[in-house]
Amino acid sequence: MAENNESVTQTDPEEDPTITMSFGIIAAAGQGRSLVYAALAKAKEGDFAAADGLMAQAKEASLEAHHQQMDMLVQEANGNHIPVNVMLVHAQDHLMTSMLAQELIAEIIDLYRTR
Repeated sequence: MAENNESVTQTDPEEDPTITMSFGIIAAAGQGRSLVYAALAKAKEGDFAAADGLMAQAKEASLEAHHQQMDMLVQEANGNHIPVNVMLVHAQDHLMTSMLAQELIAEIIDLYRTR
């Protein structure tokens, strides 16, 4: 097995705006995802007022993640290239799964509400 002797360039996360933006997206998306699952738990208990409140909070968290993503897209559109790295891909994954969870759990809550 051949060894890879290429050196890996280390980037200080505090100096890399892509890393900083990625962490912001991950944090906001993760908060949104946690809140929708908490809302689902409340709906299972029949506490739809609490579920609705948690869903509203989840929307706000997801909106924050989306705004951070849009900031990156605007920078790119303005000619300021955003390098794509594993952290950014991971952040996008978190955002998309959080958004999907929010949509699906909203439907599940509606099903609980109508039974």
